[in-house]
Amino acid sequence: MTDTLTAPEVARRLRVSPDKIVAWIKAGELQGFNVALRRNGRPRYRISLDALLDFERRRAGADSQPSARRRQSSISTIEYF
Repeated sequence: MTDTLTAPEVARRLRVSPDKIVAWIKAGELQGFNVALRRNGRPRYRISLDALLDFERRRAGADSQPSARRRQSSISTIEYF
């Protein structure tokens, strides 16, 4: 089963916590399947490489446009914060 990864392995790859991976699976954002022996026990999720690549592609930011430059205030304006 080299084409599947565990939640901690995916977490290391994406630099997030394993809990975040499980949350994404439960929310339906990341496709994973439970391989736990008991249905009512602690889940043991596996994520296929295809599902991970699809997730990464969907989460990748679209080509963002550069933000508009901020106008400089005139010298006579004093801003207090």
